[in-house]
Amino acid sequence: KHRLFTDAAALERYMNGIGPFAPIIFILIQIVQTVIPIIPGALTCPAGAMIFGHLNGFIYNYIGIMIGSIMNFFLARRYGKPLVQAVTSKRAYEKYMGSLERGNSFEKVFTFGMFFPVSPADLLCMMAGISNMEFKRFLLILSIGKPITLLLYTLGITEVIRFFGRIIIGG
Repeated sequence: KHRLFTDAAALERYMNGIGPFAPIIFILIQIVQTVIPIIPGALTCPAGAMIFGHLNGFIYNYIGIMIGSIMNFFLARRYGKPLVQAVTSKRAYEKYMGSLERGNSFEKVFTFGMFFPVSPADLLCMMAGISNMEFKRFLLILSIGKPITLLLYTLGITEVIRFFGRIIIGG
Protein backbone atom coordinates (compact mmCIF):
# COMPACT_ATOMS: atom_id res chain seq x y z
CA LYS A 1 0.00 0.00 0.00
CA HIS A 2 2.75 2.46 0.89
CA ARG A 3 5.22 1.04 -1.69
CA LEU A 4 7.91 0.69 0.98
CA PHE A 5 9.31 -2.45 -0.62
CA THR A 6 9.13 -1.30 -4.23
CA ASP A 7 10.14 2.36 -4.08
CA ALA A 8 13.39 3.50 -2.44
CA ALA A 9 12.11 7.07 -2.04
CA ALA A 10 8.98 5.81 -0.23
CA LEU A 11 11.14 3.69 2.07
CA GLU A 12 13.37 6.69 2.77
CA ARG A 13 10.38 8.94 3.60
CA TYR A 14 9.00 6.26 5.90
CA MET A 15 12.31 5.73 7.68
CA ASN A 16 12.85 9.47 8.14
CA GLY A 17 9.42 9.71 9.75
CA ILE A 18 10.09 7.00 12.33
CA GLY A 19 12.78 8.90 14.18
CA PRO A 20 15.12 7.13 16.61
CA PHE A 21 13.58 3.71 15.93
CA ALA A 22 14.43 3.88 12.22
CA PRO A 23 17.65 1.81 12.50
CA ILE A 24 15.84 -1.00 14.34
CA ILE A 25 12.98 -1.03 11.84
CA PHE A 26 15.46 -0.99 8.96
CA ILE A 27 17.42 -3.92 10.42
CA LEU A 28 14.13 -5.84 10.77
CA ILE A 29 13.33 -5.06 7.12
CA GLN A 30 16.75 -6.43 6.13
CA ILE A 31 16.15 -9.60 8.14
CA VAL A 32 12.77 -10.09 6.45
CA GLN A 33 14.11 -9.43 2.94
CA THR A 34 16.84 -12.00 3.55
CA VAL A 35 14.54 -14.73 4.89
CA ILE A 36 11.45 -14.09 2.78
CA PRO A 37 12.51 -13.41 -0.80
CA ILE A 38 9.80 -10.87 -1.65
CA ILE A 39 11.77 -7.67 -1.10
CA PRO A 40 14.76 -7.14 -3.39
CA GLY A 41 18.06 -6.50 -1.61
CA ALA A 42 18.93 -4.32 -4.60
CA LEU A 43 16.39 -1.87 -3.17
CA THR A 44 17.07 -2.08 0.55
CA CYS A 45 20.89 -2.13 0.57
CA PRO A 46 21.41 1.17 -1.25
CA ALA A 47 18.41 2.64 0.59
CA GLY A 48 20.23 1.98 3.87
CA ALA A 49 23.26 3.93 2.68
CA MET A 50 21.12 6.76 1.32
CA ILE A 51 18.96 7.03 4.45
CA PHE A 52 21.57 6.57 7.18
CA GLY A 53 24.80 7.49 5.39
CA HIS A 54 27.43 5.10 4.07
CA LEU A 55 28.86 3.94 7.40
CA ASN A 56 25.66 3.55 9.41
CA GLY A 57 23.80 2.21 6.36
CA PHE A 58 26.51 -0.42 5.91
CA ILE A 59 26.36 -1.38 9.59
CA TYR A 60 22.54 -1.69 9.61
CA ASN A 61 22.57 -3.62 6.33
CA TYR A 62 25.26 -5.93 7.67
CA ILE A 63 23.49 -6.64 10.96
CA GLY A 64 20.14 -7.38 9.30
CA ILE A 65 21.56 -9.48 6.48
CA MET A 66 23.82 -11.47 8.82
CA ILE A 67 20.90 -12.27 11.14
CA GLY A 68 18.71 -13.19 8.17
CA SER A 69 21.44 -15.35 6.63
CA ILE A 70 21.97 -17.22 9.90
CA MET A 71 18.21 -17.70 10.16
CA ASN A 72 18.19 -19.13 6.62
CA PHE A 73 20.92 -21.59 7.59
CA PHE A 74 19.05 -22.80 10.68
CA LEU A 75 15.61 -22.85 9.04
CA ALA A 76 17.02 -25.09 6.30
CA ARG A 77 18.87 -27.20 8.86
CA ARG A 78 15.59 -27.64 10.78
CA TYR A 79 13.10 -28.09 7.91
CA GLY A 80 15.42 -29.52 5.27
CA LYS A 81 15.10 -29.89 1.54
CA PRO A 82 11.32 -29.32 1.36
CA LEU A 83 11.74 -25.76 2.67
CA VAL A 84 14.57 -24.98 0.28
CA GLN A 85 12.58 -26.38 -2.64
CA ALA A 86 9.55 -24.32 -1.62
CA VAL A 87 11.39 -21.00 -1.73
CA THR A 88 13.46 -21.45 -4.88
CA SER A 89 13.03 -22.41 -8.49
CA LYS A 90 13.51 -26.03 -9.47
CA ARG A 91 16.35 -25.02 -11.80
CA ALA A 92 18.29 -23.12 -9.10
CA TYR A 93 17.71 -25.87 -6.56
CA GLU A 94 19.02 -28.56 -8.91
CA LYS A 95 22.01 -26.43 -9.91
CA TYR A 96 23.23 -26.00 -6.33
CA MET A 97 22.07 -29.43 -5.21
CA GLY A 98 24.51 -30.89 -7.75
CA SER A 99 27.44 -29.15 -6.09
CA LEU A 100 26.08 -30.13 -2.69
CA GLU A 101 26.10 -33.79 -3.63
CA ARG A 102 29.69 -33.63 -4.91
CA GLY A 103 31.18 -33.30 -1.42
CA ASN A 104 33.44 -30.31 -0.82
CA SER A 105 32.43 -28.71 -4.13
CA PHE A 106 29.54 -26.91 -2.42
CA GLU A 107 31.82 -25.22 0.09
CA LYS A 108 33.75 -23.69 -2.82
CA VAL A 109 30.50 -22.56 -4.46
CA PHE A 110 29.28 -21.14 -1.16
CA THR A 111 32.54 -19.30 -0.50
CA PHE A 112 32.58 -17.82 -4.00
CA GLY A 113 28.93 -16.79 -3.59
CA MET A 114 29.61 -14.96 -0.35
CA PHE A 115 32.41 -12.98 -2.03
CA PHE A 116 30.49 -12.24 -5.25
CA PRO A 117 27.96 -9.37 -4.99
CA VAL A 118 25.25 -10.67 -7.31
CA SER A 119 25.18 -14.31 -6.23
CA PRO A 120 22.01 -15.89 -4.81
CA ALA A 121 23.41 -15.54 -1.29
CA ASP A 122 20.13 -16.22 0.53
CA LEU A 123 19.64 -19.48 -1.36
CA LEU A 124 23.27 -20.45 -0.76
CA CYS A 125 22.81 -19.90 2.98
CA MET A 126 19.81 -22.23 2.91
CA MET A 127 21.74 -24.78 0.87
CA ALA A 128 24.53 -24.59 3.45
CA GLY A 129 21.91 -25.46 6.05
CA ILE A 130 21.08 -28.73 4.28
CA SER A 131 24.72 -29.49 3.60
CA ASN A 132 27.13 -31.11 6.03
CA MET A 133 28.89 -27.75 6.55
CA GLU A 134 29.47 -26.99 10.21
CA PHE A 135 27.88 -23.81 11.50
CA LYS A 136 31.29 -22.44 12.59
CA ARG A 137 32.60 -22.84 9.02
CA PHE A 138 29.44 -21.27 7.58
CA LEU A 139 29.70 -18.31 9.95
CA LEU A 140 33.40 -17.78 9.22
CA ILE A 141 32.88 -17.69 5.44
CA LEU A 142 29.77 -15.52 5.79
CA SER A 143 31.48 -13.11 8.21
CA ILE A 144 34.45 -12.57 5.90
CA GLY A 145 32.66 -12.56 2.55
CA LYS A 146 29.43 -10.72 3.31
CA PRO A 147 30.99 -7.40 4.40
CA ILE A 148 33.04 -7.26 1.21
CA THR A 149 30.12 -7.98 -1.10
CA LEU A 150 27.77 -5.76 0.88
CA LEU A 151 30.20 -2.86 0.67
CA LEU A 152 30.71 -3.30 -3.07
CA TYR A 153 27.02 -3.86 -3.70
CA THR A 154 25.74 -0.99 -1.56
CA LEU A 155 28.30 1.58 -2.67
CA GLY A 156 28.13 0.48 -6.29
CA ILE A 157 24.36 0.65 -6.57
CA THR A 158 24.23 3.87 -4.56
CA GLU A 159 26.68 5.53 -6.93
CA VAL A 160 24.77 4.27 -9.98
CA ILE A 161 21.54 5.70 -8.54
CA ARG A 162 23.23 9.02 -7.82
CA PHE A 163 24.80 9.10 -11.30
CA PHE A 164 21.48 8.58 -13.06
CA GLY A 165 19.81 11.00 -10.64
CA ARG A 166 22.27 13.70 -11.70
CA ILE A 167 21.61 12.94 -15.36
CA ILE A 168 17.84 12.98 -14.96
CA ILE A 169 17.63 15.95 -12.60
CA GLY A 170 20.61 17.73 -14.09
CA GLY A 171 23.61 18.95 -12.19
